[in-house]
Amino acid sequence: MAREAPLTRAAFPFSLEITTRWMDNDVYGHVNNVIYYSFFDTVVNRYLIDNGALDFVKGAVVGLVVETQCNYFKPIAYPDRVTAALSVAHIGNSSVRYQVAVFRNGDDDAAAQGHFVHVYVERATSRPVPLPNELKQALLKIQR
Repeated sequence: MAREAPLTRAAFPFSLEITTRWMDNDVYGHVNNVIYYSFFDTVVNRYLIDNGALDFVKGAVVGLVVETQCNYFKPIAYPDRVTAALSVAHIGNSSVRYQVAVFRNGDDDAAAQGHFVHVYVERATSRPVPLPNELKQALLKIQR
């Protein structure tokens, strides 16, 4: 199977600058792989909160992560500047597949990219529910 090529910044309608921290580096001198998933989680939730699509404290509907995937192309290390980028790849009845990437410093090609799937559930029961209208509207703004 051929390895996918890194995407460019132009593929993503939303991005967020994130500061790397000293503790993000592992013993090999680069940002540990688990931190990339934190970048993904941060860019998704920041977009949703900023667009009125997620009330993580009191909202009746919340997104649960059911699938993640990441391909790594080049290392990031503290004190690099990171841009986490986001688009929506697919909107289902109760789920969303996000395309996510991380860019190092001013690079135009992704240092890492992957996907992140949320299934939206009723907070009280954890049962899947149709996507609320305000969420759908926010997702459509960044769908590719």
